[in-house]
Amino acid sequence: MNAEIDEKVERLRRFCVEAKVSGVLINTQPNFAWLTAGGTNGVDSTKESGVATLFVRRDGKRFVLANRIEMSRMLNEELSGQNYEPIEFAWEDEKANPSLIAELAAKLVTDSAPLAADFTSGTLVVPMYEAIAAERYQLTDAEIERFRELGIDAGRAIGEVARSLEPGITEHEVARRANDALALVGATAVVTLVAADERLRRYRHPVPTGVSWNKVVMIVVCARRHGLVASLSRIVCAGKKPGDLDRRIRASASVNAKLFTATRPRAKGSELYHIAAAAYSEAGFPGEEKLHHQGGAAGYRTRDWVAHPLSAEAVRKRQAFAWNPSVTGSKVEETCIAFEDEIEIITASPDWPTVTADAEGRDYLLPDVLEL
Repeated sequence: MNAEIDEKVERLRRFCVEAKVSGVLINTQPNFAWLTAGGTNGVDSTKESGVATLFVRRDGKRFVLANRIEMSRMLNEELSGQNYEPIEFAWEDEKANPSLIAELAAKLVTDSAPLAADFTSGTLVVPMYEAIAAERYQLTDAEIERFRELGIDAGRAIGEVARSLEPGITEHEVARRANDALALVGATAVVTLVAADERLRRYRHPVPTGVSWNKVVMIVVCARRHGLVASLSRIVCAGKKPGDLDRRIRASASVNAKLFTATRPRAKGSELYHIAAAAYSEAGFPGEEKLHHQGGAAGYRTRDWVAHPLSAEAVRKRQAFAWNPSVTGSKVEETCIAFEDEIEIITASPDWPTVTADAEGRDYLLPDVLEL
């Protein structure tokens, strides 16, 4: 772990030099999890900000700034052995002065260059969230292994839940089972969507309701563990799936295959969007790309960026992606890691029925509808 954290600190040190800043303040939960190799500064899940702030100075020196409520736990449970010097303050002072963190960090540097931060705080820091977040896009060897393990566990857990479903139970109950299954493998569902029958045809983001499913139900989860987030979708049918659903799931899989083949380092988000749009037309469903986003880069957030017609972001080597093409009434979603000339799907469910989708001579096995 220390080698992984040292590499990340070195990335931030180089960032300081290139950005001409004295140091970098890290407070958002995704960036904190990245820098600490899976630690958390989160207490309130309704906020992206955390309860402790890390400060990496341009010379590589590390500090943690936290009030006396949080400091002991941070040092003992989240930052043990990571060489952070504590800067503790009274929680009352923080409430009285929103700029306190920036002011304390400014006292730790000796030059007049500004400080970069992944948050906004008065005039002492330069907000640079996107630029700082980009430092975590290329996964380390250790992160890839943690991601693979998460993908395996999440794929298996949701696959088992799907096989256990009985027609007549509510979307709320399906969601509870999915969330519980992820909790049993140490993961948290940061997104859980469930769509039964008509709701699957009507809504792209179906928050679970008290509606019961009878014929078809879809489960969507974004599972987080050690800060990393793996996304996947599965569809279940009571009995043989209707021919129209079969046609639509195969079309969604075809779009996903083309996106997988195009997800190579330096490919731009705008290019990927247009590849998806063309794939929908080729599959006989033109315009479906306008009804829902197609997904994009993943990692420590469900999506770090989404492909759209004006996307300037580019794929990086060893970056995670979760594409989620959807033809109305169907969806295919897996999380993958992009390497130089291939992608690796990490969320497959064992023994799940698959659709073989070809793209430029490559075959991809993508999730079909499970017939119970």
